[in-house]
Amino acid sequence: MIETAILWDWAAFAVRWLHVVTAIAWIGSSFYFIALDLGLRKAADLPPGAHGEEWQVHGGGFYHIRKYLVAPEQMPEHLTWFKWESYSTWLSGAALLAIVYWAGGELFLIDPAKADLALWQAIAISAASLGVGWLVYDRLCKSGLAERPTVLMLLLFVLLVAMGWGYNQVFTGRAVMLHLGAFTATIMTANVFFVIIPNQKLVVADLIAGRTPDAKYGKIAKLRSTHNNYLTLPVVFLMLSNHYPLAFASPWNWVIAALVFLMGVTIRHWFNTRHARAGSPWWTWGATAALFAAIVWLSTLPGAETIEEAEARPMTPAEARLASAPGFDEVFDVVQGRCAMCHSREPAWDGIARAPKGVAFDTPADVARHAREIYLQAGRTNAMPPANVSFMESEERAAIRRWVGAAGL
Repeated sequence: MIETAILWDWAAFAVRWLHVVTAIAWIGSSFYFIALDLGLRKAADLPPGAHGEEWQVHGGGFYHIRKYLVAPEQMPEHLTWFKWESYSTWLSGAALLAIVYWAGGELFLIDPAKADLALWQAIAISAASLGVGWLVYDRLCKSGLAERPTVLMLLLFVLLVAMGWGYNQVFTGRAVMLHLGAFTATIMTANVFFVIIPNQKLVVADLIAGRTPDAKYGKIAKLRSTHNNYLTLPVVFLMLSNHYPLAFASPWNWVIAALVFLMGVTIRHWFNTRHARAGSPWWTWGATAALFAAIVWLSTLPGAETIEEAEARPMTPAEARLASAPGFDEVFDVVQGRCAMCHSREPAWDGIARAPKGVAFDTPADVARHAREIYLQAGRTNAMPPANVSFMESEERAAIRRWVGAAGL
């Protein structure tokens, strides 16, 4: 049974690796085509229907690129579709969500201090919430607001802030940020799957049939692609946030996320304006710095669970089972002596403001809740304490292994 924990952790690592690789491919192609589109130039010798062209040099060669606003007069013999980068990123992300936050829901997803949910209830909320965002957003886009893009973006921002607040009422801080990122990424991939690619296929079908494609399909796809462009950087921040408790462990994490979405707008506005050769909006630098300063300030505000509140909170059945397993008392003493100076709600180690990854070991329930992580980080490997700064002994690591084995984790 113990080896299962190791295999499961490696499975999470492999899927995370796949997710990062596919995300790089998707984000890279998305940023490239936005920059290309904004940098197109008019030329006297453009063929009929061509909107602009661009000359680029890369890898020792020159590339001559032309864009047709609707479609060329004839269907080209070879056509490359950019869609699997998006699909693979979402599918691998969904798999990672299931491995880490569903299978490990009692540790990473459920926060009994916020909502006393059964595991199946938390998973149901997690899964259902991802689809809700797309349904609401898609309805807004089809309501006529497409002709008022600024209003549409403001309403999308309100939706994202509301979802961040809602997630914070039921999930752990780590899950709040991760789910808001997944919620946004679902909208982005659904844009590709349900709108952008189908519209492009309609244009291709018209070309094959000898009909003149309707320009509205390209216009609709362009709007959704622009939304994706402005949402990309916040999604990356939210996916990285689970490594930084100053972001996710704050009771104001949903406000931090809202400000990150605004930072995504200011940063992308700078680059998009530059790519379009429309000047340098230097004000975005100041706005971005001010937003980031507000995020740093929010992360310092009190309001997280105190040690006293944690001690008063009753154990869950799973925590109680692990805390009653043979060897727990010995392991609890080891963790208090070797780990709790950093992993505490009030860290005593100089330079550490919040417990690494938000993991605290102040109470028996804390230690029981993080049994698998303690086993992998300090029992099976020497990853913790880092550089063994607290001088954890081999016998103490062995005690952790014996406890986890007795608990049948």
